[in-house]
Amino acid sequence: MIQRLNSGRRILTYPAVHPCEAIAPETLLISLIALTHSICSYKSKCIASNKRNALEAIRQIGVIRVFLEEIQAGLPGLPDSTVLSFSELHLAFQKVQYLLEDCTRDDARLWMLMNSERVANQFRVLIRTMATALDVLPLDGIHVAVEVKEQVELVMRQARRVRFQVDPEDKRVVEAVKKVLIGFEKRIDPDRSELERVLDHVGIRRWSRCEMEVRFLESEIGFENLREVGLLSSLKGLLCYCRCVMFGSVDGLPGPRPEPSNRSEVVSCLNLEDFRCPISLEIMTDPVTIRTGHSYDRSSIMKWFRAGKPICPKTGEKMKSMEVVPNLALKRLIQQYCNENGIPFGDSGRRNRDIGRSTVAGSSAAEGAMKMVAEFLCASVGTGSNKAAYEIRLLSKTSIFNRSCLVEAGVVPHLLKLLASADSEAQENAVAGLLNLSKHSKGKAVIVENGGVDLVVDVLKEGLKVEACQHAAGTLFYLASIEEYRILIGENPRAIPALRELIKNGSDRGKKNALVAIFGLLTHPANHTRVLAAGVVPLLFEILTSLDSEVLVTDSLAILATLAEKPEGAVAISRCKALDSIVGILNSSTSRAAKEFCVSLLLALCANGGHNVVALLVKSPSLMACLYSQLSEGTSRASKRASSLIKVLHEFHETRSSGPVTRVLPQERFVHVR
Repeated sequence: MIQRLNSGRRILTYPAVHPCEAIAPETLLISLIALTHSICSYKSKCIASNKRNALEAIRQIGVIRVFLEEIQAGLPGLPDSTVLSFSELHLAFQKVQYLLEDCTRDDARLWMLMNSERVANQFRVLIRTMATALDVLPLDGIHVAVEVKEQVELVMRQARRVRFQVDPEDKRVVEAVKKVLIGFEKRIDPDRSELERVLDHVGIRRWSRCEMEVRFLESEIGFENLREVGLLSSLKGLLCYCRCVMFGSVDGLPGPRPEPSNRSEVVSCLNLEDFRCPISLEIMTDPVTIRTGHSYDRSSIMKWFRAGKPICPKTGEKMKSMEVVPNLALKRLIQQYCNENGIPFGDSGRRNRDIGRSTVAGSSAAEGAMKMVAEFLCASVGTGSNKAAYEIRLLSKTSIFNRSCLVEAGVVPHLLKLLASADSEAQENAVAGLLNLSKHSKGKAVIVENGGVDLVVDVLKEGLKVEACQHAAGTLFYLASIEEYRILIGENPRAIPALRELIKNGSDRGKKNALVAIFGLLTHPANHTRVLAAGVVPLLFEILTSLDSEVLVTDSLAILATLAEKPEGAVAISRCKALDSIVGILNSSTSRAAKEFCVSLLLALCANGGHNVVALLVKSPSLMACLYSQLSEGTSRASKRASSLIKVLHEFHETRSSGPVTRVLPQERFVHVR
């Protein structure tokens, strides 16, 4: 009956469930005892705030545990009237357990401290609810030792009398935090001893512990209401300041924001199509689950229901209830996938509060703290500090506002100097920071103005670690979004050959970064010839035939489709004799984007490859069926191109008996939108 607490549960929420009405008293008793044992185990854990209240609650429940165990020893035979009391007690105990779980979390100590008053009130309410549940227990009909009954009666009286107030020291530290936040608003450096007092009170004595708190606050910001976002952002700014200024070294968390290995493995097994709403076919931004167990985007399924369709769209099963349940686990998985693959993730409704994608801070205190941190890091990285480079890497990854502050503070020239460092960690952190800052419009300009293109290409070609090479490729991708910089990168004789080597020998992440960088460079016509000369096309077909990663396959198809728009590109592609592979992907891929690029590629090959390409395509037995499916299932763009290709194939059939076809399709440029 007792289930494990849901790790995806929002903090300070209590999704307790009422026991079934038909449950046997004996079964309920066993579950209650298990709950009390679980609650009492929290006594040995670190409780950073509201410790006195938490221990008092545990003590009282410990007394009740003895009472319940005495009842169990006296079985069989419990009056049915105990069910009501046990049920209410069970519900209260569940909520106490959730509250204790929050009080003992290692990554939410500062947030729990700032909610001390609310937490104390919860303890007061829950313990009094427990006393009320015991009131209706027929003690006279239960055979236990007299002293045990007296202990329970004493607990009932104490539960009503104990005030569960906020600890005085908790209050003093909360006031100290508020004072620091007011100082940040006025750009006043906080007193170091004051910060040490706050950190010591909540047990944040290492960089890694501080970073855990920052991550927690980041995760909460996207889900909280408007009233709470300001405080969450301010606290995040405070902790970022402490992490950068108060701790001299990084410990315990190597690498940039590592995810638990099991989550990374899960994400690596998924593709974007797994996250599309079955109704809208768009990426779900607010997934909800209906009674059949299937998930849909909230706006789509609610529109479906409002249209008078009380059935599950996937199964056709009639719905007894049209209630939907938010699927937070799926939402976070989608967010992680999108973040790892550079895909924009849009939120909807009242939760559209992604501070990471905002050009402003979440509060005045957060703004002041970040500007002070940026100035501190600029001075530190100017001395060659690897720790400062790592902090810049972290901060620039999580927020557009942070990038703006760091660029304005002048960190870019210092990071560029670190690219030549003989320290592989310093080089990697510097280029990763530049990758993040290259997403900022002014950051791009500062990188290029300081000779950054050549320096980044040097790292791409000769980086001390493979991670540094892949970050360099990603930086070139973002720089290539500017026409002037696309020309500059293409004119560097080492850039495109180095990207080719990364496609050939890099990790999946490195290959992806190199592919998207080349795709960006192809927007400048002169780079087509350079990409062909570097021998990129055969490598792309190796990716298509390996089918190891659908993301890499899709990116490779996008490049091939772009190259095929020019005759020399179509010739290079035709030499690989891979039409069957392209048709096979069109037939088997689950990615709508991959299918669309396949159609675009085949159409461009027909336009620029002429009779021979069309002659080969008409022999493919499965091609026509795939094209017709695109007319109904593909995007509007894919549908139009599929229609054009079908027309080409039909015209070939009609004209082949009267002589060679000299021109099967008007020359045109196919514009790819990604």
